[in-house]
Formats: sequence, C-alpha cells, structure tokens
Amino acid sequence: MSTFESDDYQWRETYFVLFRSSKRPTMAQVESTLRRLGDHYELTDKQTDERGFFESLTLVSPDDFAALDISYLAGEEVLEQGAALAEEMRPVETADAKKLAELPRCDARFDIMHFEQLVAGAEGDEPDEMLDPSTLLVVLEALVKLTHGVGVDPQSGSLM
Repeated sequence: MSTFESDDYQWRETYFVLFRSSKRPTMAQVESTLRRLGDHYELTDKQTDERGFFESLTLVSPDDFAALDISYLAGEEVLEQGAALAEEMRPVETADAKKLAELPRCDARFDIMHFEQLVAGAEGDEPDEMLDPSTLLVVLEALVKLTHGVGVDPQSGSLM
C-alpha cells in the first residue's frame, strides 16, 4: 500500500536520485544500506523484480514523524528528465558542474516521496514543528552513494 493511501500521512515533497541503470541495486543492497543508517527505521512493502532488483519500498521513521515511499523508474523518460534538468540548472560550484554533466547520462532514478505523519491532537502545531527532515536527507545521501548517482531537489533546483 502506498503511503498516499494512508490517512495517517500527508505528502510533503519528492526528491530524486538519478543514476545509470547499470548501477541499479538489488533489494538486498538497498536494505543493507538503509539498515546501516540505524535500527529506528522500519522497512515495509518491499517489492523486487524477478531477479531480485529493487522496485520499491516504504521506510517509516516514527521518531521523525516521517515516511518515505521509494520507487525505481528507468528508460527514456528518465533520460529526457536528466537532460532537461541539466539544461535548466546552473552550477553553483564546481562540484555541481560535474553532477550536471552526469545528468543527461542517467537513465534510471529513484523517486523519494517524503510524507509527514499526522498526529492526533496536534491541530495547533505547525507542520514543520513535528516533521524532522533528517530522515529524507540521510536516506537521500545513502542512496546517492549506493548508486553513484546525483540527488536532486526539484523544488529548489539543488543537487546533492
């Protein structure tokens, strides 16, 4: 079940990790990477293809009032998106220029949809008071390293 279907969570933002499909990890590699981040994350709804390669999963972080739906996509659409992002974005620093140059070669991506857990009785709280973005950032960085990819925040246009 997608976190979108849960009344307990509200979608906040989506980040991407773009990479070459030749670097697509297996579910075992993704699980191992995420488990090294700490035992406070729960991994559910794990889906693989017939060869054991990662398709999707949900990561829940109760301590951070957050959940992440992570899914894999590959093909022409991703190549087009990478080329468009490289065209639209301007490098802020030298490291960004190298990442931008890699984007048009990326034919695979992880979509990382970030959700905030809605807490009963917290009507007066501002949403940012409960949600801790650290789960998103830590997981994003780990998946970038695993795939040798480029993290993208499409809302701000920044690369990681």
